[in-house]
Amino acid sequence: MTDFHDTTIGALLRVQAAANGDRLYFAHHSRDASYTFAEMDSAADEAAKGFLALGIGKGDHVAVWAGNVPEWVITQLATARIGAVLVTVNPAYQLSELEYLLAQSDSKALVMASEFRGNDYVATLRKAVPDVDTASPGSIDNESYPRLREVVLIDGNEAGAFRAWADLLAAGREVGDEDLAAAEAACQPGDVINIQYTSGTTGFPKGAMLTHRNILGDADLVGWAQDLGPADVICAPVPFYHCFGCVMAVLTALTRGCAFVTPHDHFAPDLTLEAIARFGATSLYGVPTMFIAQLNDPKMSEVDLSSLRTGIMAGSPCPIEVMRQVVNDMGASEVTIAYGQTELSPVVTMTTTQDTVERRVTTVGRVLPGLEARVVDPESGEELPTGTQGEFCARGFTVMAGYYDKPEETARTIDADGWLHTGDLAIVDEEGYYRITGRLKDMVIRGGENIYPREVEEFLFTHPAVLDVQVFGIPDERLGEDLAAWIMVKEGHELSATDVAEHCKGRISHFKVPRHIRFVTEFPMTVTGKVQKYKMREAMAAELGRSEVETA
Repeated sequence: MTDFHDTTIGALLRVQAAANGDRLYFAHHSRDASYTFAEMDSAADEAAKGFLALGIGKGDHVAVWAGNVPEWVITQLATARIGAVLVTVNPAYQLSELEYLLAQSDSKALVMASEFRGNDYVATLRKAVPDVDTASPGSIDNESYPRLREVVLIDGNEAGAFRAWADLLAAGREVGDEDLAAAEAACQPGDVINIQYTSGTTGFPKGAMLTHRNILGDADLVGWAQDLGPADVICAPVPFYHCFGCVMAVLTALTRGCAFVTPHDHFAPDLTLEAIARFGATSLYGVPTMFIAQLNDPKMSEVDLSSLRTGIMAGSPCPIEVMRQVVNDMGASEVTIAYGQTELSPVVTMTTTQDTVERRVTTVGRVLPGLEARVVDPESGEELPTGTQGEFCARGFTVMAGYYDKPEETARTIDADGWLHTGDLAIVDEEGYYRITGRLKDMVIRGGENIYPREVEEFLFTHPAVLDVQVFGIPDERLGEDLAAWIMVKEGHELSATDVAEHCKGRISHFKVPRHIRFVTEFPMTVTGKVQKYKMREAMAAELGRSEVETA
C-alpha cells in the first residue's frame, strides 16, 4: 500500500500520467471510448479550465446528473483538480428529488445528460427551474436555488441557459496554464471534494461530505484487498454516482495504476459479460442482484471469462449460494466481500484474496488497515464481547467530514469520540472477522420474538427453486409484527407457499417461518441495486389491509 493521506486526486492523476501515460486507464464498452492516463489527464485539464472560465473554483459545488458516461469521470477529475466539490446526483431522480438536491446542496452548476433510460432530464429541469429557458448561460437567477448559475449539457444542444459540453471546453481555452496551476496548488488533502447523498429509506437524503484523503485512502485499501496492480482491469457496471463507482472503480484504478471499464451507461448483464471478455477484466464489481443477473443471462455460456480472478460483491448482504456460484461458475476464485457506507468513503471491512472461501462466503472480512471497528450495545453504547450481536461502529481517516448543512444529523451519527454509528447489526469473531446480521430498523419483533431477516433469507436460499428472496416485517394487530417474504423463482422451477412451509418445517423455528409470501419477478430497488424493503412492506401491508400498529 502507498500512503495517499497527503496528496490530492489532481496531483495523483498528474503522477500516473507522467509515469504510465500510454497505459489504458478508462474504457466505455458500449460507446467504444477509451482514455490512457495521459489522455484522461489532458481531458481533466480541458474541463477544469472550462469550469474556471465559468467562475467555478475551490469550494463551489458542481452537481452531475447522468449515467455512466465518459464525461462523468472527466467532470469528477476536473472538479477535484481545481478544488470544486462534486455533488453526485442519482440518475433515477425525478422532479421533487432533483429540486431538493439542487436546493440543499447549494450547487452552483449542474452538469447533466439530456436523458437517462426514458427519464427526460431536460424536461424535468425545465419544471424545476422554469427560467432555464429565458436566462442566458451563466445567468440563472432562481430564488429556490440562490446559488445555481450554470447548466452544462453533456449531449445535444438547447437554447436559453443551457451550455453545451463543447462550449464549456471552448471557454476553457481562454484560461491560461498558470491559472489552472494556481487553482490546483490551492487544493489540500483535507478539503471536502465530494458530496454524496445517501439513499435513505425514510426522510430526506443527507449529503455526506468526503475529502481527498477520505476517498483516495479508501480506494487504495480496496485495491490492496484485491491485490490489484498495473496489469489488472476492473469491470465496473456499478453507477458512478455511488461510491462503488466513483471511489472503488475510478479512484482505485488511479491509486493502483490499473485500468477500469464500464460496460454501458447503466447496468446490462449481457454487456457486462461482453466487457469482461473484450478487455480481459480480472476484477468484477457488483451488488448481489447484478451477479445473479449475469449468472442467469444467456451470454454467460457464450463468453470467455477466464481472465476473471477477483472482484467485489457489496452494497447489500450476499447470499452464500450466489457467492459460491461466482467462484465456481464465473471463475472469480478470489472474489471479495466488502462492507461499508457512503459515510465511511465507503469500505471499512473487507475479505482479501488470501482469505479462505469459507471466510469469503460467511463474513465481510476484517477491518482494513488504519481503521478501527467495534460492536456496541445500541442503547448504552458500551462495547460488547466477541460473539455478541450489536451495532457496528467505525472510526478512522475514512469517516466523513459530516453531513452538508445538517449539524444535528452529523452529531447523531458521529459521537464525541469519533465513532460513526452505522445502524447495522454485526457480530465479530475471535479472529476479527465480522458478520453483518441486519439493520437495527429491519429487525422484526413478532410476538416478543426478535427475528433478523438476513438469517431467514439465508435459510430460504437453500431451497433449489429460490433465485432470490427478501424477508421483512409487516404490521400485525395481534403480534405487533408478522413475517413476510417476496420470492423470485428460478426459471424452469415451480414453487408454492406450501412448498416453502414444508421446506421450513423442522428446520427453523416456527416463529421465523414467513406467514405471508408473494412470488415476484423483481424487487423495488434503488439505481445502485439496493433492495427497498420499506416499499415491499408498504405494498404488502396495503394488500392485506394492515395498518401500522401503535406501540407504547
